[in-house]
Amino acid sequence: MGGLDFNKIDWSEMLDATVATLNMVVISGIFTIILGLPLGIMLYLWGRSNNVIIRAVYSALSFIVNILRSVPFIILMVALIPLSKIIMGTSIGVRGTILALVVGAAPFFARLVETALREVDRGIIEAAQGMGASTGQIVMRVLLPEARPGLLAGITITVVTLVSYTAMAGFIGGGGLGDLAIRYGYYRYEKEVMIISVALIVILVQLLQMAGDRLVKYFTRK
Repeated sequence: MGGLDFNKIDWSEMLDATVATLNMVVISGIFTIILGLPLGIMLYLWGRSNNVIIRAVYSALSFIVNILRSVPFIILMVALIPLSKIIMGTSIGVRGTILALVVGAAPFFARLVETALREVDRGIIEAAQGMGASTGQIVMRVLLPEARPGLLAGITITVVTLVSYTAMAGFIGGGGLGDLAIRYGYYRYEKEVMIISVALIVILVQLLQMAGDRLVKYFTRK
Protein backbone atom coordinates (compact mmCIF):
# COMPACT_ATOMS: atom_id res chain seq x y z
CA MET A 1 0.00 0.00 0.00
CA GLY A 2 2.40 2.70 -1.25
CA GLY A 3 5.20 1.87 1.19
CA LEU A 4 2.94 1.54 4.22
CA ASP A 5 3.96 -1.16 6.68
CA PHE A 6 1.16 -2.03 9.10
CA ASN A 7 3.25 -4.81 10.66
CA LYS A 8 5.18 -2.31 12.73
CA ILE A 9 2.04 -1.12 14.52
CA ASP A 10 1.90 -1.97 18.21
CA TRP A 11 -1.60 -3.49 18.25
CA SER A 12 -1.68 -3.83 22.04
CA GLU A 13 -1.11 -0.08 22.32
CA MET A 14 -3.79 0.47 19.69
CA LEU A 15 -6.19 -1.67 21.74
CA ASP A 16 -5.37 0.27 24.91
CA ALA A 17 -6.02 3.55 23.08
CA THR A 18 -9.37 2.25 21.80
CA VAL A 19 -10.40 1.21 25.32
CA ALA A 20 -9.31 4.61 26.64
CA THR A 21 -11.45 6.36 24.01
CA LEU A 22 -14.45 4.20 24.92
CA ASN A 23 -13.92 4.95 28.61
CA MET A 24 -13.82 8.68 27.94
CA VAL A 25 -16.96 8.55 25.81
CA VAL A 26 -18.93 6.38 28.26
CA ILE A 27 -17.96 8.24 31.44
CA SER A 28 -18.33 11.72 29.99
CA GLY A 29 -21.53 10.65 28.20
CA ILE A 30 -23.13 9.53 31.46
CA PHE A 31 -22.27 12.78 33.25
CA THR A 32 -23.35 14.81 30.22
CA ILE A 33 -26.80 13.21 30.30
CA ILE A 34 -27.06 13.56 34.09
CA LEU A 35 -26.31 17.29 33.86
CA GLY A 36 -27.71 18.12 30.43
CA LEU A 37 -31.15 16.52 30.81
CA PRO A 38 -32.32 18.54 33.83
CA LEU A 39 -30.65 21.64 32.38
CA GLY A 40 -32.61 21.19 29.15
CA ILE A 41 -35.84 20.65 31.09
CA MET A 42 -35.23 23.85 33.05
CA LEU A 43 -34.54 25.79 29.85
CA TYR A 44 -37.80 24.51 28.41
CA LEU A 45 -39.93 25.24 31.48
CA TRP A 46 -38.40 28.58 32.37
CA GLY A 47 -38.47 29.73 28.75
CA ARG A 48 -42.27 29.38 28.75
CA SER A 49 -42.82 31.09 32.10
CA ASN A 50 -44.52 34.47 32.39
CA ASN A 51 -42.83 35.21 35.72
CA VAL A 52 -40.40 38.14 35.33
CA ILE A 53 -37.82 36.70 37.74
CA ILE A 54 -37.89 33.25 36.16
CA ARG A 55 -37.59 34.79 32.68
CA ALA A 56 -34.55 36.75 33.89
CA VAL A 57 -32.98 33.56 35.26
CA TYR A 58 -33.76 31.82 31.97
CA SER A 59 -32.07 34.59 30.00
CA ALA A 60 -28.95 34.38 32.18
CA LEU A 61 -28.82 30.59 31.99
CA SER A 62 -29.43 30.61 28.25
CA PHE A 63 -26.62 33.14 27.82
CA ILE A 64 -24.17 30.95 29.76
CA VAL A 65 -25.19 27.86 27.76
CA ASN A 66 -24.70 29.74 24.50
CA ILE A 67 -21.23 30.91 25.57
CA LEU A 68 -20.11 27.39 26.49
CA ARG A 69 -21.49 26.06 23.19
CA SER A 70 -19.72 28.71 21.15
CA VAL A 71 -16.22 28.24 22.60
CA PRO A 72 -14.13 25.90 20.39
CA PHE A 73 -13.52 22.69 22.31
CA ILE A 74 -9.73 22.80 22.05
CA ILE A 75 -9.72 26.28 23.62
CA LEU A 76 -12.14 25.11 26.30
CA MET A 77 -9.82 22.22 27.16
CA VAL A 78 -6.85 24.52 27.62
CA ALA A 79 -8.90 26.99 29.69
CA LEU A 80 -10.10 24.20 31.99
CA ILE A 81 -6.64 22.71 32.67
CA PRO A 82 -6.22 24.48 36.06
CA LEU A 83 -9.75 23.53 37.14
CA SER A 84 -9.24 19.95 35.97
CA LYS A 85 -6.10 19.70 38.12
CA ILE A 86 -8.10 20.83 41.15
CA ILE A 87 -11.21 18.69 40.60
CA MET A 88 -9.79 15.61 38.87
CA GLY A 89 -6.27 15.74 40.29
CA THR A 90 -4.72 15.78 36.81
CA SER A 91 -5.14 17.49 33.45
CA ILE A 92 -3.88 14.65 31.25
CA GLY A 93 -5.02 11.16 30.38
CA VAL A 94 -8.57 9.85 30.47
CA ARG A 95 -9.26 11.23 33.93
CA GLY A 96 -7.93 14.69 33.13
CA THR A 97 -10.10 14.99 30.02
CA ILE A 98 -13.49 14.10 31.54
CA LEU A 99 -14.20 17.56 32.97
CA ALA A 100 -13.59 19.34 29.65
CA LEU A 101 -15.68 16.76 27.78
CA VAL A 102 -18.64 17.19 30.12
CA VAL A 103 -18.43 21.00 30.21
CA GLY A 104 -18.23 21.04 26.43
CA ALA A 105 -21.03 18.54 25.77
CA ALA A 106 -23.59 19.18 28.53
CA PRO A 107 -24.74 22.62 27.24
CA PHE A 108 -24.92 21.20 23.72
CA PHE A 109 -27.07 18.29 24.90
CA ALA A 110 -29.24 20.63 27.01
CA ARG A 111 -30.21 22.57 23.90
CA LEU A 112 -31.10 19.33 22.12
CA VAL A 113 -33.28 18.35 25.08
CA GLU A 114 -35.00 21.75 25.03
CA THR A 115 -35.66 21.40 21.30
CA ALA A 116 -37.05 17.86 21.70
CA LEU A 117 -39.43 18.99 24.45
CA ARG A 118 -40.66 21.90 22.37
CA GLU A 119 -41.74 19.46 19.67
CA VAL A 120 -44.20 17.72 22.00
CA ASP A 121 -47.81 18.39 20.97
CA ARG A 122 -49.10 21.31 23.00
CA GLY A 123 -52.57 19.73 23.09
CA ILE A 124 -51.28 16.75 25.10
CA ILE A 125 -49.70 19.08 27.65
CA GLU A 126 -52.87 21.14 27.98
CA ALA A 127 -54.92 17.97 28.45
CA ALA A 128 -52.65 16.91 31.31
CA GLN A 129 -52.91 20.36 32.86
CA GLY A 130 -56.69 20.19 32.53
CA MET A 131 -56.69 16.97 34.56
CA GLY A 132 -54.82 18.73 37.35
CA ALA A 133 -51.35 17.28 36.74
CA SER A 134 -48.50 19.08 38.47
CA THR A 135 -45.44 20.38 36.62
CA GLY A 136 -43.41 17.42 37.83
CA GLN A 137 -46.05 14.95 36.67
CA ILE A 138 -46.28 16.63 33.27
CA VAL A 139 -42.51 16.43 32.86
CA MET A 140 -42.21 12.79 33.93
CA ARG A 141 -45.43 11.36 32.47
CA VAL A 142 -46.01 13.52 29.40
CA LEU A 143 -43.02 15.49 28.17
CA LEU A 144 -40.24 12.93 28.57
CA PRO A 145 -42.22 9.93 27.22
CA GLU A 146 -43.58 11.91 24.28
CA ALA A 147 -40.16 13.39 23.47
CA ARG A 148 -38.34 10.05 23.81
CA PRO A 149 -37.39 9.64 20.11
CA GLY A 150 -36.08 13.20 19.99
CA LEU A 151 -34.18 12.73 23.24
CA LEU A 152 -32.59 9.51 21.96
CA ALA A 153 -31.60 11.28 18.76
CA GLY A 154 -30.07 14.04 20.87
CA ILE A 155 -28.13 11.52 22.96
CA THR A 156 -26.83 9.89 19.77
CA ILE A 157 -25.67 13.22 18.35
CA THR A 158 -24.03 14.14 21.65
CA VAL A 159 -22.18 10.83 22.01
CA VAL A 160 -20.90 11.05 18.43
CA THR A 161 -19.75 14.60 19.20
CA LEU A 162 -17.95 13.32 22.29
CA VAL A 163 -16.00 10.89 20.11
CA SER A 164 -14.70 13.81 18.03
CA TYR A 165 -13.93 15.72 21.24
CA THR A 166 -11.85 12.82 22.56
CA ALA A 167 -9.83 12.91 19.33
CA MET A 168 -9.11 16.63 19.85
CA ALA A 169 -8.17 15.91 23.47
CA GLY A 170 -5.06 14.20 22.09
CA PHE A 171 -3.50 17.63 21.59
CA ILE A 172 -3.19 18.07 25.37
CA GLY A 173 -2.30 14.45 26.15
CA GLY A 174 -5.85 13.35 26.72
CA GLY A 175 -5.16 9.73 25.83
CA GLY A 176 -7.11 7.50 23.49
CA LEU A 177 -6.96 7.16 19.73
CA GLY A 178 -6.62 10.90 19.17
CA ASP A 179 -3.55 11.06 21.38
CA LEU A 180 -2.05 8.04 19.60
CA ALA A 181 -2.69 9.54 16.18
CA ILE A 182 -1.06 12.83 17.16
CA ARG A 183 1.97 11.39 18.98
CA TYR A 184 2.84 8.78 16.36
CA GLY A 185 1.03 9.82 13.22
CA TYR A 186 1.69 13.55 13.40
CA TYR A 187 4.89 14.06 15.38
CA ARG A 188 6.70 10.87 14.30
CA TYR A 189 5.27 10.68 10.77
CA GLU A 190 4.04 7.14 11.28
CA LYS A 191 1.21 7.20 8.74
CA GLU A 192 0.12 3.68 9.54
CA VAL A 193 -0.80 4.63 13.11
CA MET A 194 -2.65 7.69 11.85
CA ILE A 195 -4.65 5.65 9.30
CA ILE A 196 -5.63 2.91 11.76
CA SER A 197 -6.52 5.43 14.48
CA VAL A 198 -8.74 7.43 12.13
CA ALA A 199 -10.32 4.23 10.79
CA LEU A 200 -11.17 3.05 14.32
CA ILE A 201 -12.68 6.43 15.20
CA VAL A 202 -14.81 6.33 12.03
CA ILE A 203 -15.96 2.78 12.78
CA LEU A 204 -16.84 3.77 16.35
CA VAL A 205 -18.87 6.75 15.14
CA GLN A 206 -20.70 4.61 12.59
CA LEU A 207 -21.59 1.96 15.16
CA LEU A 208 -22.85 4.54 17.65
CA GLN A 209 -24.90 6.31 14.98
CA MET A 210 -26.43 3.06 13.77
CA ALA A 211 -27.33 2.00 17.30
CA GLY A 212 -28.87 5.39 18.02
CA ASP A 213 -30.87 5.40 14.78
CA ARG A 214 -32.27 1.95 15.56
CA LEU A 215 -33.40 3.07 19.01
CA VAL A 216 -35.03 6.19 17.60
CA LYS A 217 -36.93 4.16 14.99
CA TYR A 218 -38.01 1.59 17.56
CA PHE A 219 -39.43 4.14 20.01
CA THR A 220 -40.96 6.19 17.20
CA ARG A 221 -43.03 3.13 16.22
CA LYS A 222 -43.88 2.51 19.88
